[in-house]
Amino acid sequence: MVASELGIPVIDTDVIARELVMPGQPALKEIRNRFGNAVIDASGCLDRSAMRRLIFADDVARRDLEAILHPRIGAETRRQAEAAGGIYQIIVVPLLVTSPLRGFVDRILVVDCEEQTQIRRLLARDAESEAQARRMLAAQTSRDERLAYADDVIDNDAELSATRRAVNRLHRDYLRLAGQPDRP
Repeated sequence: MVASELGIPVIDTDVIARELVMPGQPALKEIRNRFGNAVIDASGCLDRSAMRRLIFADDVARRDLEAILHPRIGAETRRQAEAAGGIYQIIVVPLLVTSPLRGFVDRILVVDCEEQTQIRRLLARDAESEAQARRMLAAQTSRDERLAYADDVIDNDAELSATRRAVNRLHRDYLRLAGQPDRP
């Protein structure tokens, strides 16, 4: 089961980030002003591939993009969390350890996997090369540091059935921490 299947609100900052850069949004205009038309595709959308190549090759560019997006992502995350209610919520923040949102959450759950698994997944999802995937990982908090901050860990290298059991176990723990009776 995933949290949403258990009736738990899930707020995903990657989804929020994508919404913030839709055509017509102020953040996209600010990105265009800072980085130029090279990061905007023919349809007026953010060219994610071009942006990734730029920010993972240039730390200043990455920090500039973060300065544009992170305050907006934080504000929208807080707004959605307030509106969502629920016994507890899952707020998905890939870069939580370095985010001001870290102070907004009660517990940190790290969904962990081996570096090679991360690279394989990045290659399938975003990266055009293994070198780019490695640059993307290098720009993030290290696995050891993420695990050091974790209150809870789910092994995402395991079989799907094991991952589902871990989610269900954590759900029961979180219900208990929220003072709620265990429920199916």
